[in-house]
Amino acid sequence: MSLEVEDVMVENVVTIEEEATVRKAVELMNKHEIGCLIAMRKGKPSGILTERDLLKRVLADAKDPKKTKVSDVMSKPLVVGKPHMDVEDAARLMFKMKIKKLPVVEKGRLLGLVTLTDLVRVQPQMISILKKLSVKELTPKRIKKVVDYYIA
Repeated sequence: MSLEVEDVMVENVVTIEEEATVRKAVELMNKHEIGCLIAMRKGKPSGILTERDLLKRVLADAKDPKKTKVSDVMSKPLVVGKPHMDVEDAARLMFKMKIKKLPVVEKGRLLGLVTLTDLVRVQPQMISILKKLSVKELTPKRIKKVVDYYIA
């Protein structure tokens, strides 16, 4: 029996309207002690705002967080997984797309979020899968830290 994404995803995902300010986003991230928010437009997920987005697109560019909108700095288009997707397929998708966080969406509705770290923690076989992927393909820089920590 294999695990599906819905078996390991976090269901209570914190979201923010994409027209909200970056300042509001940072306040939410600090309040919930999380590293990303799913941006929403008309009730549907439209992007993801990560700590890295804030560093690269707000802080590094000296943008005003009180004036900058989430939609201006979020990562898009949103790469998503499905709830019944096998965790191995989710890991492959994350590796291919060079992402560590995968929102879980079905019929336009946000159901959860799974991270590369979640996958490694819950399924020991994932370590051998990631080892094989990192040998076959160049490990994306964003993923290398997780691979090196849990696999090396």
